[in-house]
Amino acid sequence: MKSLKQIFDERAKPETNKPGLPAGRYVTREFQDYGYRLARELGDEGHKSLYIKMAKTVDRALLEQVRRFVVDSNADNKGALFMWKMGELKKGRKSLG
Repeated sequence: MKSLKQIFDERAKPETNKPGLPAGRYVTREFQDYGYRLARELGDEGHKSLYIKMAKTVDRALLEQVRRFVVDSNADNKGALFMWKMGELKKGRKSLG
């Protein structure tokens, strides 16, 4: 079991050696990690900056709802399906509010 000091020290280090993160890059915020992992899960790493921006600006509950929808589907292009569903849900929220 690790002490709290060890855990905090690990979190303070640059995340360059952790699996699943881009080599030589720093991930310092939670939304950056979430956006990058979302891009990888959708197989759309070319647009990872878009997913990082969405993780920062869009309600996380909405992102999770769309992510679950896309992951449960058998779509070939999950990135496109994600963007389509995000647009549909945003339209629905605007008409309700």
